[in-house]
Amino acid sequence: MSAITRRTFVSATIAASAAQTPKRPNFIVLYTDDQGIGDLGCYGAKDLKTPHLDRLAARGIRLTSWYSNSPVCSPSRAALMTGLFPHRTGIRNFLAGRANRDIPGLRPTEVTLPGLLKHAGYQTAAVGKWHLGSAPESRPLNQGFDQFFGFYSGWIDNYSHRYYQMTAGSPQEIYHDMWRDEAEAWEEPTYHTELFTREAKTFIEKQTAAHPFFLYLAYGAPHYPMIAPQKYLDRFPATMDHDRRLHAGMLAAVDDSVGELMALLKRRGLDRDTVIFFQSDNGATSESRSDSRGRPYRGGSNAPYRGYKGGLFEGGIRMPALLSWPGGLPAGRVVDQPGATMDILPTFLEWAGQKPPECDGRSVSAMMKSGAPSPHQALFWEYQKQYAVRQGDWKLMERPTTGLGEPSPAPVWLSNLKSDPAETTNWAEREPARVANLQKLLATWRETTKA
Repeated sequence: MSAITRRTFVSATIAASAAQTPKRPNFIVLYTDDQGIGDLGCYGAKDLKTPHLDRLAARGIRLTSWYSNSPVCSPSRAALMTGLFPHRTGIRNFLAGRANRDIPGLRPTEVTLPGLLKHAGYQTAAVGKWHLGSAPESRPLNQGFDQFFGFYSGWIDNYSHRYYQMTAGSPQEIYHDMWRDEAEAWEEPTYHTELFTREAKTFIEKQTAAHPFFLYLAYGAPHYPMIAPQKYLDRFPATMDHDRRLHAGMLAAVDDSVGELMALLKRRGLDRDTVIFFQSDNGATSESRSDSRGRPYRGGSNAPYRGYKGGLFEGGIRMPALLSWPGGLPAGRVVDQPGATMDILPTFLEWAGQKPPECDGRSVSAMMKSGAPSPHQALFWEYQKQYAVRQGDWKLMERPTTGLGEPSPAPVWLSNLKSDPAETTNWAEREPARVANLQKLLATWRETTKA
C-alpha cells in the first residue's frame, strides 16, 4: 500500500474509531543504541548491573526471540515508527550526519505510530536520538510528535552535544546537534543520558488524565563515544576490561534512568495504566572509535549469539526486549515466539482501540497475553546485499557478514537455531531441499516487497 493510500486509510479509520475504548493505556518506548542481548542481567550478564531493567522484566514479559528489522540504527527506527520493512520506507542504511540539516529520512507522506496515536487523542513526545532525517519534512514534529528534545545525527558527544567525524585520528566536521522542537538547545556539559531522562520526566509530569500519552525515549547510549561519569564507573572494578567497564558504566546510567521513570509513574499513579516497551536498535558493535590501533571494540556483548551490528547473524539482529503493562499483561513471563520491531505499531494501536493501517507488522497482543503462536509464518531481512529469512527453527542467509565491514563466511548459510543458536554450523550442504525452499520464500518476499 502506498504512503498516500495509507494516509487516506488513517483518516477514515480515525473517524470510525471516534467512540473510544474505556481507559486507554499510555505508551513509553525505551530504545537503546548498540546494546547487545548479553548486556542485561536478566539475559544472563554477570559482569554488569541492570537492576531496574531486570525489575521491568520481572513485572512483565522478557522476549527471547525478538528481532530488530535491521542490524543498524536508522532502518531499525524506521520499522518502529511505520510498522513497515525498512526498505519500504526508503531508509535502508544508517543516515548521514551533516551540519546543514538537510538529510532526507522519513517521507512527508509517511504514516507513523506517533501520528496515528496523536490523531487518536494522545499527547506525543520524542526525546533523545532521532536519526530518521534532519530535513524539515523528516523531523519529529512533522512525523506525528507534539514535541521533541534531542539530536538528529547518529551520535553526539555525551557532554558537549557535538557531532564530529574522525579523519586521520582528528575530529573533523564538528557541529552542535541538540534541539528543542525546531530551536537549538544549549545544555552542555550535562551528560546526555541524564539530560534525556530529565526531559522525559518533565513530559510525564505535565500529563493530565484528559489525554493518554506516547513517549519515545531513545537513549544515545551505549553508542560511541564511550564516556561514562565516574560515579557509574565506580560501580565496577578497575581491573575490569577497559571497554567493558565503559560499556557497563554507560548502561548503568541508562538503568538508573529507567528506575527514575518507573518511580515517577508509580508516584503519579500511572504505572498500572502505562505500557513500557524496551528494545535495543541493533546488536552490540565491534567498531572501534577510540583506539588508534584499530582493534575491535569489545565492550558490548551479544552472547550467546554470533555476530555484531551490521550483520544478519543473530548477534546483529536478535534483541534484548522487555514489555511491561501491569494492568494488562501477566508478570514474570518469558515469550520465545518470534516477533519484530515492526510489530509494535499494530500492537499498540490495538491496545489503544484503533485499527492499524495496512503494514508489514502484525499485532503480537495474543502472543503476549495468552502465549499464542507468533503471527508470522516467516521473518525477513535485507541489508547491504545481505538477505535472511527465518521460518520456524531454520534461518537462511545469503552473503551474510558477522559485522560491519566483515567478509562473508559463505555465500549461503543455513542455521538451525534450536540445536545451534550460536550459528557455528552451516547446514546448507546437508539440507539442499530446505535451502531451495527457503530461497524460494526469500525470492518471493524480495519481489513482492521490492527489496
